[in-house]
Parts: sequence; C-alpha cells; structure tokens
Amino acid sequence: MKRVLILDLDNTIYPVLSIADHLFGKLFKLIDENLGEADRQAAEKAKHELTRRPYQHVANEFGFSKELKEQGMQMLRQCTYDEPMFAYEEYNQLKQIPIDKYLVTTGFTKLQMSKVKMLNIAADFKQVYVVDPDQSTLTKKDIFQKIMDENGYSVEDVLVIGDDPKSEIKAAIELGIDTFLFDPTDKYTNENATYHARNYHDVAEIVTK
Repeated sequence: MKRVLILDLDNTIYPVLSIADHLFGKLFKLIDENLGEADRQAAEKAKHELTRRPYQHVANEFGFSKELKEQGMQMLRQCTYDEPMFAYEEYNQLKQIPIDKYLVTTGFTKLQMSKVKMLNIAADFKQVYVVDPDQSTLTKKDIFQKIMDENGYSVEDVLVIGDDPKSEIKAAIELGIDTFLFDPTDKYTNENATYHARNYHDVAEIVTK
C-alpha cells in the first residue's frame, strides 16, 4: 500500500510539444543562428532535447559556446508561460487517487511555476518543488529524500511517476523507491523501472498493493 505519489511535470502531466514552439521559439531561433549553419542535425537534436531535459544539461552535452549558453540562460531565467495549457486526459486518473501527492520538477523556477499556474494543478499537491540548477545544487534525489524525511514516509510508502529514465526514475531507483515510467509512445524498453506503461490505467491498483 502506497501512501504518496511523487510526480514529474513536463511530459508526465502534460505534453511539452503542445507548447514548445510558443515557449521556445526565440531560443530555438538563437540555437539555429549559432549551431544551425555548422551542424543542422545537432541543432535539431538539441532543440528536441530541450522539450524533455533541463537547458543546462542540453547546452553542456551539445557543446554550446559560453556566449550561447549564457544567452539562453538569460532568456529562460525571466521566461514565463501564460497561454492556455492542458494536461493529459489521463492525469485525471492520478488526480483522483486519494493519497498524498507531491510535484517535483526540474527547470527555471519562474517558468515551471507559471506552467503549474496555467495547468491549474497546484491544489492537487501537498507541495510543489522546483529543482532549479540555476539556483541550487539540490537534485530530485535530494528532494525525494527531503519529502520522506519531513513527512515520515518510508521508501515502501512512495511511488515516483515520470517520463525520464535518467532523471526522476533514476533518482528514485537509487533511493530504493518504486517507480512508474510513463511512456506513451513506447520509446523505452527495459529501463529498470518497477512499472512501465503507455498509460496510467494501472496506477490506482498499484498503490493499493
């Protein structure tokens, strides 16, 4: 029996691609201007990765120049999203499960909190945590441990739900927490997650085991 769900935000509660062009338009243009002429394939891949991973990680992996990385950082630090946003329809299945829920997301604080506002989901959670590499060295793993320590949960009480095997899923596994990898496009195979599915149909049953 689980007492708590910890959820990721991007591509877990809503699809980033639904807002990517509007949100990242200026940043994508900046990347094209700096990388596109020299390596169009790298530029396109970097832009795709930005829809699923923190900017700093993508910038380092794709060798953004110091100037390009800083320009992108300055752009995103002050960025917010104020257009209509819509969660996956299946999010309602998670929302209705009557146990404690926490949201733990990585990104720039102002931007992530503006998404929470536009999705109107803050009230669904006991607390919302933004892991912001621009402001702190804390990781999702640190926050998961903090949630357990401050609320008296054991690892057996918790289920972490997310879409990224290298982020929240990896952090939870390292702590011995059960994981649910949400994979609507069957992108992954064996990622060591406890549960792995294209939808959230089984989560309500899982938490009662």
